Amino acid sequence: MSTSSSPGRDGAPAGDRPAGSIDWVAAEESPEFRELIAKRRAFVLPATIFFLTFFLGFILLSSYAKEFMGSQIVAGFTWGYLYALLNFLMVIVIGVAYNRRSENVFGPLSEKAAAKALHGAGGSASGTHGAGQAPTARPGEGSPR
Repeated sequence: MSTSSSPGRDGAPAGDRPAGSIDWVAAEESPEFRELIAKRRAFVLPATIFFLTFFLGFILLSSYAKEFMGSQIVAGFTWGYLYALLNFLMVIVIGVAYNRRSENVFGPLSEKAAAKALHGAGGSASGTHGAGQAPTARPGEGSPR
């Protein structure tokens, strides 16, 4: 437990907080957390815009270019079927890309941000919790949601 009497970001003196508790405001304002949010947004926003544009293109073409969408590529297989199947493929591709980005970029950044939040609160990420283990909330403590 910290013996400092200076107030924390939540207004309570730092010495009044139990060891291992998280100062959620400080965690949210940390550079590690902000980097995580920025990198996640840099992936999710363009991917969402791309997919919605792709999907709305299908709807618009189906509504206004019926002759094109109904024309056959091969016997019984039209451009409309191809575009519809490409929508399913696009969901899979974006999902796999997000999963890989999550494992390689977002996961390590979130672990770094969590370790910083615990370390900044007086706990040690590797001493309090086993190496490689995520911190667990104490009874009565939870996420700020």
